[in-house]
Amino acid sequence: MKLNVDKYKLAVIVISVVVAFLTHFPEMISLFDHSGQDNLFPGMRLADVANEVFFTFVSLLILFTLNTLLFGFNRATARITWLKMMLSFIMTWVMSNLLGQGFVFLHHHFDIPAIDAMVHHYLHPLRDFIITCIVTGSCYMIHLIRKSQQVLIENQQLRTENLVNQYEALKNQLNPHMLFNSLNTLRSLIRETPDKAQDYLQELSRVLRYTLQENECQSVTLQEEMEFVDAYLFLLKMRYEDNLSFDIRIEEGAMLCQLPPMSVQLLVENAVKHNEISNRHPLTIRIYSEGKRLTVGNPIQRKLTASSGMRIGLSNLAKRYRLLFKEEIEVREDNNTFTVTIPLI
Repeated sequence: MKLNVDKYKLAVIVISVVVAFLTHFPEMISLFDHSGQDNLFPGMRLADVANEVFFTFVSLLILFTLNTLLFGFNRATARITWLKMMLSFIMTWVMSNLLGQGFVFLHHHFDIPAIDAMVHHYLHPLRDFIITCIVTGSCYMIHLIRKSQQVLIENQQLRTENLVNQYEALKNQLNPHMLFNSLNTLRSLIRETPDKAQDYLQELSRVLRYTLQENECQSVTLQEEMEFVDAYLFLLKMRYEDNLSFDIRIEEGAMLCQLPPMSVQLLVENAVKHNEISNRHPLTIRIYSEGKRLTVGNPIQRKLTASSGMRIGLSNLAKRYRLLFKEEIEVREDNNTFTVTIPLI
């Protein structure tokens, strides 16, 4: 951030120096053109021109500073509307004129070196207009460049987070333990109930297809996510049978809301991975929506050998929410219950 601020200041200083010299280019040319000096700018000295250039440079710095403080052109997150641009243009024009009058006042009352030629005074209104256009236009262009750079940085961060998410999702779905359990369950079903084996294989293919394809998207609808979750829950139910149950209550209006892909699946897997599921301790996972938020919760019945690896998944999900939607997820552990609440966009 400090580097961006320094770049902004450097750009303002460079623009101010260049414009200060260019706006007084005719006087500088006439200063060294002795054949036409007396006709255009009679009595002009080097000190007069140098002081005019210096005053213009200081005036430009003041105008840039005012625009920065009042309208936030140096902030990529600032919302610059046409109304702000008009107000900036008017304010800059008025202030440029007032600063010019202040310089004339100092020249007349304190004998500060300045150009007194009539042509120079006639050029002042035109120069005020040109300076106003340059200051306002430069501020807007710098703002657009910084905003574009910010978008590029966020997109790069999002691509990085998506790659991490894809890796975690594939690792969790295709790791040897999960694949072994799925194939072991499928083998038992083929031997005992071939009809169920066909359904199991179909749902397993849906899970793997969603993992490989939809994970490339930045967001999906809750309806798409829940269709995938239904297939994933089918596999879990086949494995844990009556020891695992789900209480799903989602409002119809929430189904069209957006969320990062595999968000709900990650939270369900988190509950299954860290809690004991047995005849002694059956597990019920609740999935419900309240307005624009979705909650996944379960009673805490920790495994003795539970790992903390899924915290990486929760952290990754939180980062994706910040990058995609500027929102935060909420993780709570109270009354022997673990819940994660995610925003629906």
